Amino acid sequence: MKHVSLKRRALLAVLVLAVVIVAATVFAETDGESSNPFVNSLWAVLPPVIAIGLALITKEVYSSLFIGTLVGGLLYANFNPVGALTHIFETAMVGESLTSSGNVGVLVFLVILGAMVALMNKAGGSAAFGRWCSEKIKSRKGAGFMTMLLGCIIFIDDYFNCLTVGSVMRPVTDKFKISRSKLAYFIDATAAPVCIIAPISSWAAAVSGYIENANGLELFVKCIPYNFYALLTIAMMITIILLDFDFGPMKKHEIAAREHGDLFSGERHAGDESAPIGKGKVIDLVLPILVLIACCFVGLIYSGGMFDPASDCYGSLIDAFGNATAGIGLMLGSAVAIILTIIWYLCRKILGFRDCMDSLADGFKAMVPAILILTLAWTLNATTGSLGLKEFVHGALEGSAKSLIGFLPCVVFAIGCGLAFATGTSWGTFGMLIPIVLAVFPPENVETNTIMIICMSASMAGAVCGDHCSPISDTTIMASAGAQCDHINHVSTQIPYAMLVAGVSFVMYLIAGFVQSVIMLPIAIAVMVGVLFLIKYLSKDKDASAKA
Repeated sequence: MKHVSLKRRALLAVLVLAVVIVAATVFAETDGESSNPFVNSLWAVLPPVIAIGLALITKEVYSSLFIGTLVGGLLYANFNPVGALTHIFETAMVGESLTSSGNVGVLVFLVILGAMVALMNKAGGSAAFGRWCSEKIKSRKGAGFMTMLLGCIIFIDDYFNCLTVGSVMRPVTDKFKISRSKLAYFIDATAAPVCIIAPISSWAAAVSGYIENANGLELFVKCIPYNFYALLTIAMMITIILLDFDFGPMKKHEIAAREHGDLFSGERHAGDESAPIGKGKVIDLVLPILVLIACCFVGLIYSGGMFDPASDCYGSLIDAFGNATAGIGLMLGSAVAIILTIIWYLCRKILGFRDCMDSLADGFKAMVPAILILTLAWTLNATTGSLGLKEFVHGALEGSAKSLIGFLPCVVFAIGCGLAFATGTSWGTFGMLIPIVLAVFPPENVETNTIMIICMSASMAGAVCGDHCSPISDTTIMASAGAQCDHINHVSTQIPYAMLVAGVSFVMYLIAGFVQSVIMLPIAIAVMVGVLFLIKYLSKDKDASAKA
């Protein structure tokens, strides 16, 4: 039965792809790139839609991403197969994705983090921390709250958040039979949603950099109460932990973990931990993590030019964050941290030099799935960029924005969600939407224009929401890697949660466009909690009916 289901899924995927290609061919022109009807048009959204759709249907992410990229290449090359392959591999993959110092830095950071996790596991630090937590934490609720709290504390950068929280909390959540899918949700929900409301973070600095003729950080702070998606995501996490309930696919994963001990819902991950060989203590996990946090913080501001006298950001923490390259900073910081960690373990004689070196290879092996998915996702994003999706959205929105002032917050939020979902990037999304929003309003009234602040918040919230849902988002991929959870399991269980928050946020932005008051925040939180209580009540009735 399972094989029949998979065959049907594959057949459906092939049919969908065939229909799309045939339809596209009918409308294609062949008289050169200048007349390519697919560039700067709605066709640009087709490759990510195909990739995401196939991934959710077939539950296989690698081929889905490649097929989506292939469709994008064919559209860009006007269905010239040689031109399509050249554009995909030479331009999008090698020319843009893998020659970007920031992207390569992220890949190196992934490998180093994998190696550090392997080191801490072999040294016994993770096991010791798990035993310590089992004495201090007595329930699943406690484990959930600790995971959420740690995610909120590490708000400097979302990449760092995903991998660090996952490596620290896996032993704890495993102890209380919390599924890896639920852990991945907690990690993902405290990454971008927390970074986008943290004034001291790489995200705040990036947003400030898009604002001209005004105090960017001041405007960012004023936007926080209207960032409904981020704040309601935190409210939702707190509520589902307190109520101890789940819905949708997540509920099945949690039942499998709680009642049957199946943390992976049948999908083992390549990075599952081996038994420790050292007799490490809690300090052997806590100290390396603290060193990692400190080194990565310094690495980020170093990459931003804070210590370079020739840089405009010299001596300024905020400016350095705004100018930082996350991949480079995290790579440098993690490299220093792993060297110090190896020295620490050797001095304490809990691991030998050979064991430490073996951990480097183990870390690389554990991160191969995430590296492959990231590379394909970046390539798909570069191909979509070549098709001009952002330019198409920019032109469509800018022309009608002034006539939709009251409805603009919910419109911006919806467009941000769709664009970030299709491209897998939140920074690129709000980087495009914020200048459009600022262009709609007179620059002299920037600091006091409430509707402008709400629209800015909506652009950031929509970008984070789409990024949170997207299977091709680097943050979503890293959350799966941090939890060592099957990527499609993470995506399929998280989407219903994210879409519920997105629905409430959309309604709140619709009202806020006319009310224009911070009173909307407590109302939004109350509505979010009320909706969750209603879902719990309805699901309880449904379960009772099923048992009867």
